[in-house]
Amino acid sequence: MMKEKVVLAYSGGLDTSFCVKYLSEEKGLEIYSAIANTGGFSEVELSDIQTKAYELGVQQHATLDVTENYYRRCIRYMIYGNVLKNNTYPLSVSSERIFQALAIVDYAREIGAKYIAHGSTGAGNDQIRFDLTFQVLAPDIEIIAPIRDLKLSREAEIDYLKERGVVRDWSKMEYSINKGLWGTSVGGKETLTSNQTLPEEAYPSQLQKEEEQTVVLEFAKGEIKSIDGEVFANPIDAIKKIESLGAPYAIGRDMHVGDTIIGIKGRVGFEAAAPLLIIKAHHVLEKHVLTKWQIHWKEQLANWYGMFLHESQYLEPVMRDIEKFLESSQQNVTGKVIIKLKPYRFEVVGIESDHDLMSSTFGEYGEMNKAWTAQDVEGFTTILATPLKIYNAVNKGQLDINKSND
Repeated sequence: MMKEKVVLAYSGGLDTSFCVKYLSEEKGLEIYSAIANTGGFSEVELSDIQTKAYELGVQQHATLDVTENYYRRCIRYMIYGNVLKNNTYPLSVSSERIFQALAIVDYAREIGAKYIAHGSTGAGNDQIRFDLTFQVLAPDIEIIAPIRDLKLSREAEIDYLKERGVVRDWSKMEYSINKGLWGTSVGGKETLTSNQTLPEEAYPSQLQKEEEQTVVLEFAKGEIKSIDGEVFANPIDAIKKIESLGAPYAIGRDMHVGDTIIGIKGRVGFEAAAPLLIIKAHHVLEKHVLTKWQIHWKEQLANWYGMFLHESQYLEPVMRDIEKFLESSQQNVTGKVIIKLKPYRFEVVGIESDHDLMSSTFGEYGEMNKAWTAQDVEGFTTILATPLKIYNAVNKGQLDINKSND
């Protein structure tokens, strides 16, 4: 009898390695492993992942490169919106899962698979992101999630693989690491607590440089154009270059604490030198070139955009509407941003732009008024104060904050 085909979203890590053996031996399925690369793996790493997949016994392994699609349809909008979940996390993993899931669906249809499998646990966000995408776009393909269904610990998975003769450096699997173009997440025993942090060695990038370095990032309509004068035709290459500059300083490390889709609190460590350098630089440039109300409404919509990405709602049509607003807002976001790189941190020094609204022609903040007179300010203040004067007069001094509230 021919075995039924299952496409496994495979990363080469502990969870998906367990899934290969389990789905083959316990479920009797023919395994087609596929890694959807979002820009976090080198050719050497992808080759190693493929080798390990075949060693585990997969029928066929595929590498699906979705980096370009991921950048054009998601990352650039996160840059436009300066998206940081809870003002901290650049959505390194949560934003890429939809594009990995889309690629897995296409591959499953291509080979005629009856099942799609993933290695997500039952207590995280990724299970929702994968399942939702699969249910919406491939309702005819059944979903299998062994780690979730069996409620397995990492120790139990390691024991299962050891019993089947799988040889790995198990010490390296103490931490769950997910790499992509837009950052790397790190999970481990410390992230399961509220009072511990990840040890230095848990981060893939280690501190290598300590001497301060100045870097100039140039944006053109919100997208990275050049780094220190070197022009990049593809922003993806620019992002990789920025990562190579920031990572040796161990820049971009932090711990994200937030609400999961399923309602519990969760913590995850991450390192994301390029995302944080780009977002902070882009944000400062916007403060100079956008109007007050552009900035205000961008913040509102970008916050929703980031939340919907995190909550696996990328397919919701309103996301396309928000993207159009964000792209429109970038027409004048062009200029250079000067940044100083230092160990574990960076400093945005300033910007240069032809669209800089901080124009000395009209005035110099805190120093000199040029486009208005003292009398203009007195009249403006009188008008501005009028509604408050009326309220205070009608309500007998309620605005006097020195009065008791009793």
